[in-house]
Amino acid sequence: MSRGCEAMPPIAGAAAVKRLRSPFFVGLLIIIFLVEFMKGSLLVAVLPVYMKNSLGLSAHTIGIAFSLQYIGDNLFRSPFGWIGERLGYRKTMAGALIMTVIALCMIAFFSGAFWLSLACFILGLGTSPLWPTAMTGTTEISGPQGSNGQALGTLEMASLAGTGAGPIVMNFLMDRTEKNYHTAFLILIGVGIVLVLVALLLPSKVKIPFQTAAAAATATGRGMFAVLAGKLAHLGASVKSTLREVRTTLKVSWMVYPALFLQSFVIGLLSPVITLYVQNELRISPNMYSLLLIAGGGITVLALIPSGKLIDRFGTGPFLNAGFLLAAFSLSFFSIVRSLPLVFLFVCIVGISYAMILPGWNTFVSHLVPKGERGAVWGFFLTLQGSGMVVGPVVSGQLWDRLGHSSPFLASAVVMALLFVIHLVLSRRMKAGAQLS
Repeated sequence: MSRGCEAMPPIAGAAAVKRLRSPFFVGLLIIIFLVEFMKGSLLVAVLPVYMKNSLGLSAHTIGIAFSLQYIGDNLFRSPFGWIGERLGYRKTMAGALIMTVIALCMIAFFSGAFWLSLACFILGLGTSPLWPTAMTGTTEISGPQGSNGQALGTLEMASLAGTGAGPIVMNFLMDRTEKNYHTAFLILIGVGIVLVLVALLLPSKVKIPFQTAAAAATATGRGMFAVLAGKLAHLGASVKSTLREVRTTLKVSWMVYPALFLQSFVIGLLSPVITLYVQNELRISPNMYSLLLIAGGGITVLALIPSGKLIDRFGTGPFLNAGFLLAAFSLSFFSIVRSLPLVFLFVCIVGISYAMILPGWNTFVSHLVPKGERGAVWGFFLTLQGSGMVVGPVVSGQLWDRLGHSSPFLASAVVMALLFVIHLVLSRRMKAGAQLS
């Protein structure tokens, strides 16, 4: 557990680079980029305008559909993480991504509010195994030194690149095709099919094969019902074994759980008010707003790889401490800044801080995950972490309406400072525990 605060031996560097070039990891990168490209295109650029302007649906209905997408994505991460360790990466990801193709087809060819809401839920369900699979797979290939900071930074870079490229490409396409939504949907369906094909190339690592009970039943000639009963009995025993192993192996401080929640709660606080801040307070043009987003996102993506390499070499502690403090400092200034050059400066500082936080935090958490039941534990951690995105926007809207535009930024700065304190305490406890052992 203490590896998250220690430096990686130099000899592990070459092995880490080799692992990043493995077909499995490259496949994960392609899947993450395309999934985030698809979701960014659909949820940011296409679906809100399509549902509001073309179908005439209310904003309330759109909000319900988007909430269902998040629920499907977040709620089933832990179950899919558990399933993935038993069925293997290939079957889990390919089966789930087929659901995203079905969801995209429903969005393209159905127009009712119920069907679109159901499609959004299926879309979220189909993408829910993505991060448990990516985190589990990356942790497994991290090697004996646990040097996965560079790998996790690369995953974050693929995710951010896909999220940013999706809306840009789709907005350009919509302008060229005069808002032909069906053309956009057909392209996204094509992306979904490519995703399924890439997922079929992933390895299939089965730790607890379901076929054992079935093979034994068939060998003794007990018939179909006996085979089914054997499978159900094996499944029940497997679930009990999983819960027992998680309870016995997952020994972390209680402070980890609020930290996981707060890490995404900050993003939830900022996401609904950024556009309001730009339009109502800064009053800059859409093109300048796009440039602002490109500056912040670009510097984050460019800084992720060197941050991951440095984290693997020097440990997570210095980078998480610096990242949390930089973010708290820069976010607090958004409550008072009106000068555009200063806004660009603090956006870049936020981007650099997140380039340190994202791979550093994921690497830090990865050392808390026990070797047994990695998929289930990663799914649980990611579900808890993602729940902050549900609460954050609600709190942010209330703060904006009641206390003014500066309050969400001040609140996010306070949360970042709180995360700094929590990480400082956790890292010291981990060092003390390592010294005692």
